[in-house]
Amino acid sequence: MERAFSDNGFAPLSLDDLREMARVNRLDVAAMFMAASNGHFGSCYSCTEIVTALYFAVMRVDAARPDWPDRDRFVLGKGHAAPTLYSALIRRGFIPETWIAEYETKVGARLATHPSRRYQPGVDSSQGALGHGLSNACGMALAGRLDGRDYRVYAVLGDGELHEGSVWEAAAFAPKHRLDNLVAIVDRNGLCVDGRADEVLPLEPLADRWQSFGWDVVEADGHDLPTLVPLLDVPRFGGSGRPRVVIAHTVKGRGVSFMEDIRSWHADAVSPAQYAALQDELREVLR
Repeated sequence: MERAFSDNGFAPLSLDDLREMARVNRLDVAAMFMAASNGHFGSCYSCTEIVTALYFAVMRVDAARPDWPDRDRFVLGKGHAAPTLYSALIRRGFIPETWIAEYETKVGARLATHPSRRYQPGVDSSQGALGHGLSNACGMALAGRLDGRDYRVYAVLGDGELHEGSVWEAAAFAPKHRLDNLVAIVDRNGLCVDGRADEVLPLEPLADRWQSFGWDVVEADGHDLPTLVPLLDVPRFGGSGRPRVVIAHTVKGRGVSFMEDIRSWHADAVSPAQYAALQDELREVLR
């Protein structure tokens, strides 16, 4: 597996540093949501380790060249978790840290509820309505193959997002075109805005469903960085012909006890007292 993911001197972080970066990411997200007086805490915190592993241990990117043709691509299908991506881009040097205080504070703010290629350096795909992320990622992966480039494409999907039929059209497309440079990660936190994801619309047997479409399917604890990194670090020009899907079992609101596995924290506001409690809980890295 390739372990040097950029040519600008940035090396993959150690496990301890990855855990610290995940802690910083959660604090950055909270600061953004406090600036806006609301936010999708639960949705962001369930995918923190996934995004951290990608940007600080797996993906080949260069902040000095946001549009570098050979960079790895990232698509956040669950676009309402944008602050998790923004924090990673800030800490990798794509975006100034000062933008945190601007999040959703006014019309035209540079950090908006969903990511945008127009306004945020380092964002590869604008997202809004759910269900389009995997299709976007398939197009990028196919373009890379046709152009003879060795970049990889990663797409994070919410499990509630899997209720969208367009996801399964893309799921059929990728194996058909042998897109083994594509990795989908399902943030399987079990909750969506309407309740338990499997009660809204059953998804199981989820692994069998992806496998039936022709994907290489693996399941993992989505908060376990030592497990995530090697699963995400697929070979360049691997030759398997099969895209990979990582079903990452996560906890909505992970890291803050009063948010964990609570549906209302899909999108809710914190009081100043809760913000202080959140900061106190995030003084230590999660293990």
